[in-house]
Amino acid sequence: MPNFDTLAKNMGQFIELSGQATTAYVKAREAKGQEGGFSQDVSDAFKTFGQIAEYWLNDPARLLQAQTALSSQFMDLWASSLQRMTPSSAPTTPANGDLTAAKRVDDKRFADPEWRDNPFFDFIRKSYLLGTGWANDLVQGAESVDPATRDKARFYLRQISSAVSPSNFVGTNPELLRETLKQSGGNLVRGMAKLADDIKTSHGDLKVRQTDASKFELGVNMALTPGKVVFRNDLIELLQYAPQTETVLKRPLLIVPPWINKFYVLDLNPEKSFIRWAVQQGLTVFVISWVNPDHRHADKDFASYMEDGIVAALGVVEASTREHQVSIIGYCVGGTLLAVTLAYMAARGDERIASATFLTTQVDFEHAGDLKIFADEAQIAALETQMQSKGFLEGSSMSQAFNMLRPEDLIWPYLVDNYVKGKDPLPFDLLAWNSDATRMPAANHSFYLRNCYLENKLARGLMEVAGQRLDLSRVTIPIYNLATREDHIAPARSVFEGCKAFGGPVRFVLAGSGHIAGVVNPPSRAKYGFWLGPKATGDYAEWLEAAQHQPGTWWLDWAAWQTAQAPETVPAREPGGGVLDLLGDAPGTYVRVKG
Repeated sequence: MPNFDTLAKNMGQFIELSGQATTAYVKAREAKGQEGGFSQDVSDAFKTFGQIAEYWLNDPARLLQAQTALSSQFMDLWASSLQRMTPSSAPTTPANGDLTAAKRVDDKRFADPEWRDNPFFDFIRKSYLLGTGWANDLVQGAESVDPATRDKARFYLRQISSAVSPSNFVGTNPELLRETLKQSGGNLVRGMAKLADDIKTSHGDLKVRQTDASKFELGVNMALTPGKVVFRNDLIELLQYAPQTETVLKRPLLIVPPWINKFYVLDLNPEKSFIRWAVQQGLTVFVISWVNPDHRHADKDFASYMEDGIVAALGVVEASTREHQVSIIGYCVGGTLLAVTLAYMAARGDERIASATFLTTQVDFEHAGDLKIFADEAQIAALETQMQSKGFLEGSSMSQAFNMLRPEDLIWPYLVDNYVKGKDPLPFDLLAWNSDATRMPAANHSFYLRNCYLENKLARGLMEVAGQRLDLSRVTIPIYNLATREDHIAPARSVFEGCKAFGGPVRFVLAGSGHIAGVVNPPSRAKYGFWLGPKATGDYAEWLEAAQHQPGTWWLDWAAWQTAQAPETVPAREPGGGVLDLLGDAPGTYVRVKG
C-alpha cells in the first residue's frame, strides 16, 4: 500500500505540473500561429474511415453479420472471464473469442505475468485485442474500397489502437499500477516534470527522448574510424579512411549514405562499424557526408545531389587513387539517388562505376509500404507549402514519420517509460544516432516524393534528371541488392521488385531483422542470418520459399562478391593520395551540425 500522505502530496504536484505542461504547449502553439498540430491528419483520418464505414453501412446484412461476430466473441470472453473470477469454478477450455483474443501472447506490451494470471487484467488485455482485431478485420474486409485507402485506414487504425492500449495507462496496466502504488505517485510527478520540460525545450513539438544522447560524442565514442576529409563543397564532405592493411584492393569503394540520416550509422562504434570492417578487409573506403541543409540549400534538387554529390565524389576518388573505375554502395534513399546516377551515366556512356551495391533501397515504389500514406497529392502539396517558408523540412518531421510506422515499438514504450514510470532513458548508440536528425531541402524532398512515391517514375522509365530521360534497363553492371525481411521503410517485396528494373546481373540477398539492424550486423554478432535464392524474377513469396537460410552475416557474402569483381591488389593508399589537401579529421564538420 502507498503512503497516503505522500500520495496526496504527489498528486497535488502532478496536477500543478500538468498545468505547466499544458501552458507550455499552448504558448508554443500560439507563438507559432498554430491552433493544433494534427488538424490535417485528423481530417484525413476521418475521411479515410468514412469510406470504410460507407462500405459496411451500404449493406445492412453485412453490417449485422460483423456486429454479431464481435458480440459473440465478447460474450464468449465475458463468460470465460466470469468463470475464472469464480473460485469454485473448474478450469474450462477457452471459448473461440478467448482464443482469438489470445493470439498475440508474445506482445511485448503485455509481458508482465499479471496480464494473464490476474483475471481482471487478462479480461482487459483480451478485450483490447478483440476490439482492435475486429476493427482491422473491418478494414481488411472492405473489399470494394481501393487498396490505397485500405492501407491508409490500417495505418491510422494502428496509430489509434497503439494510443488506446491499456498498457499505456496506470489504471489498466498492472506493472504501472504496482509502481505507482509502490512509489506513492512519485513516478508520475517525475514523469510530468519531464513532459513539461520536454515540451518547453522542443517549443511545443514534443520530441520524445528515446535515449540519453549526452553520453555520446562524435570522434570520441562514435564515428571513430581514422580518416581525413579530402573534399568539401556546398553539399558534401568526402571522407577517405586510413588503411589498416599493407595491401588493398586496387578498385576503391565509395559509400553513398542517405541524407535523411547521418552517415555514421555505418560507423557507430568499432564493434558495429561497417566502415571500419570494410577498411580491415583491404578496401580503400570513401564516404559521402551530406550537409545538414538550411535555407541556402532550398533549391538543391535531385540533380544537384547527383552532380555535386556522387559525380563530384567520383572525380575526387579518381584524383586520390588514380583509379578510373570504382565500386559503390548506396544505402536507402542514397541508393535511390545512386540508381538515378547509374541510369544517367549509362545514358551518357560514363563507365566510372564498375559495380554497385544497394542496401535496403527502393527503385520501384509500387509496393513501398506505409510511407506511401504520407505521399498522396494533398499531403505533398501541404508539405510543399510548409517547406516554402523555410526552404527545408525539419528533421523531426521525418523522424516522426518513421516512428509512426511502428508506434507500439518506437513511440508508446518511450512515452510510458519517460512520463508514466518517470525513468531516465538509457544510453544507446543507435538511438542516439536516430535522434541526430537532418533537414531536407525543399526542392530535393519535393522531387523525391512526387517522382518516386507518388508517380513511381524511375521504375517506369519516365523520370528526367538534368535533362536526361532515365532508363534503368541500360544499367548493366553487376549489382548486389540487399533487402531486410522486417523492413518498414523499404519493404523486402519492394526491393525485390526493383531488381527487375536493371539490365545486368543482380544478386538479391535478404537479411534478417529490419532497416538498420539487418544492415548493421557485424560478424562478431551475426545475430540474424540471411537468405540466398534463385534469380530475383517472378513473385517475392515464391523466391522466399525457394531461398536457403544462411547463418552469420551478409557482410561476409558481400565481401566475397566484392572481391570477385576486381581481385587485383596494390600497396595501401593514404588519404588524399599525396595530391589532395587534407581538410580535417574524420568524421568531419558537416556531420556535427544539428537539425
